[in-house]
Amino acid sequence: MSALRKPKMTGARDADVIALLHRYQCPTPFHEVRTRFLGNIASPVMAASPVETVKQLWGGELPEFDSLESVNELLNVLVAGLWNRLTAHQSSRNPFRLLHFEVAQKREDLKNLALVRRQELDGFVEGLFGREEIMNLPERAHTALGVLAEIRAMLAGIVDLLDDPNKSAEPDDLRDLVHNIQKLSVILETEMNKAVLSCARARRQLLEQMPATKPTLQ
Repeated sequence: MSALRKPKMTGARDADVIALLHRYQCPTPFHEVRTRFLGNIASPVMAASPVETVKQLWGGELPEFDSLESVNELLNVLVAGLWNRLTAHQSSRNPFRLLHFEVAQKREDLKNLALVRRQELDGFVEGLFGREEIMNLPERAHTALGVLAEIRAMLAGIVDLLDDPNKSAEPDDLRDLVHNIQKLSVILETEMNKAVLSCARARRQLLEQMPATKPTLQ
């Protein structure tokens, strides 16, 4: 009889992750999955669980499977593959990068780009906080989240602007918006990495200070 196995390190690529999310009709898009995982990896919540975070991608419960082999495949791709690759971004030598793609200077394309960036930002915050509404963060991470909140408001404004057919969208306006979103993307990456490094450092310090109980000697 098959058994649920602990995920082993795999070489699952982004294409493998995207295919799996599509197969199981995951409502969370791939770009948001990446940042949600990243936020949860950096989270000060010591009880944060990769499997629980995976469940939240489907609203709190894993999708239905035909077999335990299918469950193991999903965990291997998402946890042993994507999650473990993202843990490498807790080092300043390997900063996290948002998904980059070519965007035409068209109203719908720019709206989609702004939506993607907003979803990436939302995913990161959701992963960082998990089920918590309030948490104590290191000062640097707290400051970074303040900047991220400002960026989210700007991205929401851009989406609303491009979603309104009564608002002007001349070629010059679209060109300026492309540059503005690109600048916001750079700041978004920078502040997310600051928060990740700050939280990772604070978590390491907390673990080093955790009290130990003297073992009973027989």
